[in-house]
Amino acid sequence: MSNSSPRNILITSALPYANGSIHIGHMVEYIQTDIWTRFQKMQGNNCYYVCADDAHGTPIMLRAQNEGVTPEELIANVAKEHKADFDDFLIDFDNFHSTHSDENRELSTEIYQKLRDNGYITTRTIEQAYDPEREMFLPDRFIKGTCPKCGADDQYGDNCEVCGATYSTSELKNAVSAVSGATPVNRESEHYFFKLTEFEEMLKRWTHGGHLQEEVSRKLDEWFEAGLQEWDISRDAPYFGFRIPDTEDKYFYVWLDAPIGYMASFKNLCEREDIDFDAFWSDDSNAELYHFIGKDIIYFHALFWPAMLHGAGFRTPTAINAHGFLTVNGQKMSKSRGTFIKARTWLDHLNPEALRYYFAAKLGRGIEDLDLNLDDFRARVNSDLVGKVVNIASRCAGFITKKFDGKLSDSCSEMDLYQEFVTQGDSIAKHYEDRDFGRAIREIMALADQANRYIDEKKPWVLAKQEGKQQEVQDACSVGLNLFRALMTYLKPVLPVMAENVESFLNAGQLSWDALQQPLEGTAINKFRPLMQRVEEKDTLAMVEESKESLQTGAKQPETKQKPSADTVEPISPEIQFDDFAKIDLRVARIEKAAPVEGADRLLQLTLDLGSEKKNVFAGIKSAYTPESLEGKLTVMVANLAPRKMRFGMSEGMVLAAGPGGDDLFILHPDDGATPGMRIK
Repeated sequence: MSNSSPRNILITSALPYANGSIHIGHMVEYIQTDIWTRFQKMQGNNCYYVCADDAHGTPIMLRAQNEGVTPEELIANVAKEHKADFDDFLIDFDNFHSTHSDENRELSTEIYQKLRDNGYITTRTIEQAYDPEREMFLPDRFIKGTCPKCGADDQYGDNCEVCGATYSTSELKNAVSAVSGATPVNRESEHYFFKLTEFEEMLKRWTHGGHLQEEVSRKLDEWFEAGLQEWDISRDAPYFGFRIPDTEDKYFYVWLDAPIGYMASFKNLCEREDIDFDAFWSDDSNAELYHFIGKDIIYFHALFWPAMLHGAGFRTPTAINAHGFLTVNGQKMSKSRGTFIKARTWLDHLNPEALRYYFAAKLGRGIEDLDLNLDDFRARVNSDLVGKVVNIASRCAGFITKKFDGKLSDSCSEMDLYQEFVTQGDSIAKHYEDRDFGRAIREIMALADQANRYIDEKKPWVLAKQEGKQQEVQDACSVGLNLFRALMTYLKPVLPVMAENVESFLNAGQLSWDALQQPLEGTAINKFRPLMQRVEEKDTLAMVEESKESLQTGAKQPETKQKPSADTVEPISPEIQFDDFAKIDLRVARIEKAAPVEGADRLLQLTLDLGSEKKNVFAGIKSAYTPESLEGKLTVMVANLAPRKMRFGMSEGMVLAAGPGGDDLFILHPDDGATPGMRIK
């Protein structure tokens, strides 16, 4: 039901970096935000959804140089690609802008000057790595060398991808500039700092004021305990960005002007459509401001950003909604497995609304990682959308069109049933409002099951063959189409194109919560046309295969030590006797808990539930799995392996896994129907 008094709402998604393509991991956030925005607009709220390309920083400057174009040309080309991907995934921005804009320059300068004048900016001299050939200071990610902890070569200046250690660039051995290959030298430079420490009490109140998810607030408490630090907001020339006022060679660090890009994109929209900017951003604003972000950038959004806004006299966000990462088939997205899938590659093979639906069905209010299992994706879309929802319309429309000239019954013969569907809309709306999309989808699909049961009970295909039963046929099919209309109203934020086609089919105006208060009676429908095609396995396989090929071409990557490929044939171990194999007790186990092991680079600690007992197992699968993606899953373990004492604790078994190692590793998952403790023979 729509509100009697419309709310004024400004919504943003995190800004995609203008240095690469959009992939389906990014799309989790934009789809989540778009669904929530469309829902708010369906409720009659005055709602704006803005975003922009994040267009500044050293990587963009260097890529432009390598490609022989200006940074402006590079970001313009990337913006076209990003916008096309968003459009085709039905992401309905009210404005998509760029952080490299006049509006952002003006707002960044204004906010900086207010912070400076209020005493929140300080300067001090720091020592940094400097490339003497390219005559530029080097960010940590542009220094490579030998890890001081494990000795691995070709590691970044701030952390080792082999052992996971973190360190300062001065500790890195055999350091070289990733830009020129020269040996970096240390040089001093004056930098500008934002006094984040001045806002500690304000931030403690704000982070516990209902603006964040509970798990995010708890995480921020850890950072408060560790102590807030002053934030370096400057970078030295050469740098692609905005020059700091009253300096010659200092530029705003990209993370200062990036969130201000939200304001800039909205200001661009305001100037174009005569909207009151201050009504949304002034310190006394009654409007609502929501940011949707990934959990990896919480620190910037939940500490730096509200502190900057407060210090400069602007309002702070109403809420910041963080989400988890995307895994594919239970593992990190992988180029070698073809599961690092670009948005455009998906669009070339599969329906974008199918992915929107699948993400919606799995998104909750928390920050847990979301898994795209391609087999489950195919089964769920085919079952829910094709087999349940569309099936209702296809079963009923033919009878109405052929036997009754497309006209529905003059009155709804099952008002109690119809009213039950309408009443459920309040609960579904609340779940959308709370961003608990998965729960909303479950309730919608429960209604779809109920609608299909009704049609099965009425059996219009049987009644149509009996004399004197034609009115019952029309009534039953009219009720079915009215129930279908309710379902598609509730799915409209998720499936906007399908909903538009349904609106054309039902010929009764736009689908809305309010319109459902009256069923369609005596109106004429148009001829039914297919609304959703089944997802075929060949299409998902082709997409994965193309992702393998497309991501193995292009710019040459730094050489690394070779590891076995998935196609490498390794020698078979010496033969064992059957009696030896028969001693192995393989059991199905549920992963009750998974956690990283402090001090171990490859291990996860698993609590495995065997039904009758639980076992603690250390498994070397951290490179391929996040703990969140494993919890609740079934796996197979060697249950009778003698306990082994490790320096981290006692390991009481072994989980079975296959693959050459690294992120190309997968543990075994039993089929549906398996239960903890079941023996595998």
